[in-house]
Amino acid sequence: MNMLSKVVIPVAGLGTRVLPASKAIPKEMLSVVDKPVIQHVVDEAVAAGFTQIILVTRSGKSAIEDHFDSHYELEAELDRKGKVALLSSVREILPEGVEVISVRQPFAKGLGHAVLCAAAITGDEDFAVMLPDMLIDSDTVGTDMVAMVERYRSGGCGQIMVEAVPQDQVERYGIVDCGGAAVEAGGGAQVQGMIEKPARDEAPSNLAIVGRYILPARVMSLLQDTQPGAGGEIQLTDALVRLTEEATLEAYSMTGNLYDCGNKAGLLQANVAFGLKHPETAEALRAFLARI
Repeated sequence: MNMLSKVVIPVAGLGTRVLPASKAIPKEMLSVVDKPVIQHVVDEAVAAGFTQIILVTRSGKSAIEDHFDSHYELEAELDRKGKVALLSSVREILPEGVEVISVRQPFAKGLGHAVLCAAAITGDEDFAVMLPDMLIDSDTVGTDMVAMVERYRSGGCGQIMVEAVPQDQVERYGIVDCGGAAVEAGGGAQVQGMIEKPARDEAPSNLAIVGRYILPARVMSLLQDTQPGAGGEIQLTDALVRLTEEATLEAYSMTGNLYDCGNKAGLLQANVAFGLKHPETAEALRAFLARI
């Protein structure tokens, strides 16, 4: 076990579920209220103590890197006009001590391959993986990631965040097998196996993997030997199944509300949920929803 400072965020996807909005703009840059989705996810990572944000990207995604870079002209203009609050919001996108690193995924070969592309940077350190489509709404930013980090540090084993989903939706997700153990929100249980998008009658549970992982460095070696699986892609789930044969892996059941911003309905739902909490939009949005 190590300091756990690195998080891998795969952002190389095409965003086909939100077309045509993602034709020219990376799907990760679509807004939830006044921040792009990717910033919400990075905020979550920072709140959990991560200081190296590793973006696994591709051509056409430079807007994501630009967002986390400084913008001298904009900052100078805001400063000149005395727009202090806006200037702070732009300058403080990344706190001091946090850096964004980019690596390329030259071919779309699946989530497992995307994670493997970051191996040279993660090295022999344990690391986290956060999917940028999945946005978690909690009373405090990063509540569930903070809890997963604490469980990792206290127990010394990898963590996978899960959420109970309706049985008729299990074929949409990777599903964990916890041997029938009841897993309450905020609690966990040992993972005995995983199945990627199982048929409803083959699912070992209704606990769906929701795009947050804390993994041992050993996973990178396993991914190197993982053959293409579902969809002809290198699946992270397949490597994690092999990991359970030699190490303990726990499922952590999230407490927040999850929004899949990789599809249109989830993105709209996230905007409503976050908009009702934002001090600049809450009152007007609440009145609008009541009116319609």
